[in-house]
Amino acid sequence: MKLKQAGFTAIITVFIAALLLFLNHYNIVAIPHVALLFSRWLAIAGLVFFGLMKRSLTSWILISMVIGAEIGNDYPQLAMDLQVLSKIFLKMIKTIVAPLLFATLVYGIAGHADLKQVGRMGWKSIVYFEVVTTIALFIGLAAINISKAGVGIAVPESIHEELPSIPPQTTTDIILHIFPENIAKSIAEGQILQIVIFSVLFGVALAMVREDKRLPMLKFTESLSEVMFKFTNIVMYFAPIGVGAAIAYTVGHMGLGILVNLFQLLATLYVALIVFLLGVLLPIALIVRVPIKKFLQAIAGPVSIAFATTSSEAALPRAMENLEKLGVPRKIVAFVMPTGYSFNLDGTTLYLALASVFVAQAAGMEMSLGHQLVIVFTLMLTSKGVAGVPRASLVILLGTASSFGMPAWPIFVILGIDELMDMARTSVNVIGNCLATIVIAKWENEFNPIED
Repeated sequence: MKLKQAGFTAIITVFIAALLLFLNHYNIVAIPHVALLFSRWLAIAGLVFFGLMKRSLTSWILISMVIGAEIGNDYPQLAMDLQVLSKIFLKMIKTIVAPLLFATLVYGIAGHADLKQVGRMGWKSIVYFEVVTTIALFIGLAAINISKAGVGIAVPESIHEELPSIPPQTTTDIILHIFPENIAKSIAEGQILQIVIFSVLFGVALAMVREDKRLPMLKFTESLSEVMFKFTNIVMYFAPIGVGAAIAYTVGHMGLGILVNLFQLLATLYVALIVFLLGVLLPIALIVRVPIKKFLQAIAGPVSIAFATTSSEAALPRAMENLEKLGVPRKIVAFVMPTGYSFNLDGTTLYLALASVFVAQAAGMEMSLGHQLVIVFTLMLTSKGVAGVPRASLVILLGTASSFGMPAWPIFVILGIDELMDMARTSVNVIGNCLATIVIAKWENEFNPIED
């Protein structure tokens, strides 16, 4: 009963704040600034009361995002100083990723000693990833060609932002980047795909040795994976603070008014991503009979973390744990999720297709469909393995633009709202990878949803 009362209180206070803001914004009633400020913080108090009653980490993460946005809007200087808290959260999450991937992959492969299944999961994953990301690519192309968001943008007189000079990547560079030369270096640089390659080979090698040699390492990796999941739980208690600080910083240094600037490009991306979610991922989920309600509950926390931090890597440990609770075997979660972070970046692929044509439109370059396809397929290759780096796609976009003779200034224009776009595309990356993991588990006939 208390939870219902808390929910009702939160709805009433949020409604009052929204109503006053609406009346003031459209000059229907002149409302003092102090009254608006009080109504917003009253609404936040209602949400906090609901959070105390609900006692759910996901609820607290979402509430902290609202609090962070309000702090960023009312106290921008304080919000800028809060960035250190979001950086602490990201650093702690990144310490989890490498040992968690190594332990779960090695135990998943060597513990079951079914090397044929590893091969099957590998080719099934790649086929699924490439089909879905290709569809995302064409949706991005269609969206920007329909909206023509880049047409008519004037060249800025001066641009103060700086991006690093990036040499074009050759096919050889891309292939060599997949394989680790030093596992410690791969871990330090957060190269997820290189860690996966090392762990898979290590697991295969472990499966081939005598049982008396294999068992100690198997027990070690099993214990390590359990410890890292508990480690994740501890770090996740800090998630509401880290996520709230990330949103506060974003609003504090950009302001809510940034939404007005380049709104057409932002709207094009968000509409295209929604079309992809409802037109591609939802039908896939329905076809393979994913329990939608349980799936949404499982991904709500990881997606909110990805949205706030703009890093898919930050959501990885919690997403893996929730999918396992949902009924996907650990060996499949451990293989498909991290592999998808390099090959199944649905949101990033869609964005890169859209952004590359936006750059050409803004520069006044006429491009045939064939030329556009060459560019976006190149981007598809160069985007592999960028999931762990916030806004790394901008650097990739800059490198590809230089390869195809496109100017850099439209990319500087995008820089102003890239964080807002990154939030959306990173969230779609996480949703796409979570769904892909269930699809492969279904394909392997190993998805066992846990009954309530």
